[in-house]
Amino acid sequence: FRILQHFHTTAEDYTIIFTSGCTAALKLIAESFPWIPEGTKQPSSRFCYLTDSHTSVVGMRGITASMNVLSVPIKPKEILLAKSRLPAEEQNCTTPHLFSYPAQSNFSGTKYPLSWIQDVKSGKLCPIKIPGKWFVLLDAASYVSSSPLDLGVHQADFIPISFYKIFGFPTGLGALLVNNRIAPLLRKTYFGGGTAAAYLAGEDVYFPRKSIAERFEDGTVSFLDIIALKHGFDVLEKLTGGMEKIKQHTFALAHYTYTVLSNLKYANGAPVVRIYSDTDFSNPDVQGPIINFNVLDENGEVLGFSQVDSMASLHNIHVRTGCFCNTGACQMHLDISNEDIQRNLQAGHVCGDNIDLVDGRPTGSVRISFGYMSSFEDAQTFLNFIIATRLSKSDAEIPFQSVTKPMTESVPGDHLPFNNADKLSPVLQISDRELRNISSEAETTGRWQPLEPEAESIRAAVSETAVPTCKKGGKPITVANIYLYPIKSCSAFEVTEWPVGNQGLLYDRNWMVVNQNGVCMTQKQEPRLCLVNPSIDLKQKIMVIQAEGMDPISVPLEDNTGKEAVICETKVCSHRVKTYDCGERIAGWLSTFLGRPCRLIRQSSDLKSKSHQKNTKGLSSAKNISLSLVNEAQYLLINIASILQLKEHISARLKEPLEVEELIRRFRANIVISAPESFEEEEWAEISIGALQFQVVGPCSRCQIICIDQQSGERNKEILQSLSAARGRKTNFGIYLMNQPLLSSFSDILSVGSQVLPVLKENTEIQPPTSSEEKSSG
Repeated sequence: FRILQHFHTTAEDYTIIFTSGCTAALKLIAESFPWIPEGTKQPSSRFCYLTDSHTSVVGMRGITASMNVLSVPIKPKEILLAKSRLPAEEQNCTTPHLFSYPAQSNFSGTKYPLSWIQDVKSGKLCPIKIPGKWFVLLDAASYVSSSPLDLGVHQADFIPISFYKIFGFPTGLGALLVNNRIAPLLRKTYFGGGTAAAYLAGEDVYFPRKSIAERFEDGTVSFLDIIALKHGFDVLEKLTGGMEKIKQHTFALAHYTYTVLSNLKYANGAPVVRIYSDTDFSNPDVQGPIINFNVLDENGEVLGFSQVDSMASLHNIHVRTGCFCNTGACQMHLDISNEDIQRNLQAGHVCGDNIDLVDGRPTGSVRISFGYMSSFEDAQTFLNFIIATRLSKSDAEIPFQSVTKPMTESVPGDHLPFNNADKLSPVLQISDRELRNISSEAETTGRWQPLEPEAESIRAAVSETAVPTCKKGGKPITVANIYLYPIKSCSAFEVTEWPVGNQGLLYDRNWMVVNQNGVCMTQKQEPRLCLVNPSIDLKQKIMVIQAEGMDPISVPLEDNTGKEAVICETKVCSHRVKTYDCGERIAGWLSTFLGRPCRLIRQSSDLKSKSHQKNTKGLSSAKNISLSLVNEAQYLLINIASILQLKEHISARLKEPLEVEELIRRFRANIVISAPESFEEEEWAEISIGALQFQVVGPCSRCQIICIDQQSGERNKEILQSLSAARGRKTNFGIYLMNQPLLSSFSDILSVGSQVLPVLKENTEIQPPTSSEEKSSG
């Protein structure tokens, strides 16, 4: 009753079927709608959906296809041109068709007309010209989070909703509101617990319950969460005064943010962002509180959304990135063709990953959304972040303080107003003069120009037949430092020479710290991990672990996968790995130092080859490469010349310049080389060091861990921002290497001072070495 009241309707018109979420509600519709398949005497049904729809709506076509029912995607522009009635004789056809569209696009916040509901049902608006009776599915999941929906006026046949989108709790609970006029037509095949009035186990006899809700709610509903809903609605009403006030409040924040964001310019007049919208944010009836955009550089090139996400997290701002489970809207706004989607897939990009640019073109975008709890200060914080990272050398006072602070607009009714209503129910008053000031002030802060990217990211490996080559007049390249990290995300252990195993440097990232739930801990969650200093003693066959204020503790190097070992499974960057626990003693030591319950686990040696492998494109061998507890590859290489060039950019932005040694440690490489030119390592396809052959498998895209001082554990977000600025549109630094170990009885050794012989990628100016001395391994 409380839910129906929220949507201004009653049990006489609608039935509520509780589901696990909006997706489950959509699946239920697809399975139970009274479709008429192709091949019968009657005209067949059609399932039509707007291309600007959530994946869960588009996915309904998988069920309809299995029922031999055709699905027809319709673009938003096409439905606006579809206003034509069918001939009278065709209007009498009773074949049921279903048209689905979102009340609000989850991609851009565009609100589609609720008047379509009645227009389609009455035949005034025909999605496609075909005889039959149209029913309407209104996907309201995004819309009802910030806007009132009156089902007394807009009587859609099906309305799926998700409650956590309205007030953040409970997750895993949604509902399908079904118009009682169509409810009796729904067909049910499976029957679960609680849905039968009676049935026989020995014969095909089944009588469904009369109540539509009880008939379709298979098994035990989430009754404790359902009880919580009343409290959720009551608190929402008490805090805000109702959905109309939420609508005005959230739209005002979006309008303010859109106005400032769209007027930010670089010194050359180029826009800072490209906003993907069908409206000008002037009317809350056609635009919701969602802003979808990509950040641009001075040349109008898109910065990848993963880079923006990483930078935002440093400022404690949560954004969503990608295509937001709405490929249709993403293609429409970003001008991505069907062929582009398939090419991106072949390039390795899948939904939800961090591959944000393919051939320089974006695969997705950035989205911010405002809810009833969002404030004017939240909007300013976000705008301050964009300006600080794109237009100025350091965080500065945002250049839009002169904008009139939103004032309250009262909404008629007896509801309680928002607290601090001058902040929370804003109606903006921004003059043209103020907007010009915003633009001009943004230009004055935008004089700093980042360098162009030094080299494109690696696209493919060269052929197996490539021979070692070097640049004209090239000086010898040597190994300057070697580091291993026995415990993942803990301090480095520097060596001058070290054995190489089949997973990389021997004992590199063989251990990791996990929390009480068995989840891997990194410096992102616990920066103090960098203060844990492990070292390997090969003679005594122990790993000694030290930290300030703690007595040293040792762990044996021998694999302890005997009967006493507790074998457990964990994940490293989505790769499932088999590990075993290293015992209570070291767990207590780490828990005491870090101040939280945690344990040390080790990758199990007899399970390594099966548990964590990577099949890397371009490697000469077709065999999978075995990995330790690393994220991407066996080795990470950086160049001191590249460090020195980056140091110049960082020093210009920091009060106290960083030392080269500190910067090297922040990038947590295994191999540090001394090469004549900065970033020349990005031109390599292979390298050899002594008898060791390495394949370059790609650039290392950096995250916020480089912001952590490896000596103190303190964060400085300026480091990642400086890297982004210095590299143009990338946060790449260093290259990943893989090594196929030689099938010999003796261990290979990697040594400081060894000469590095690179093989350049194709289409790079090359020249063979000029003397036999240059070919030696050093």
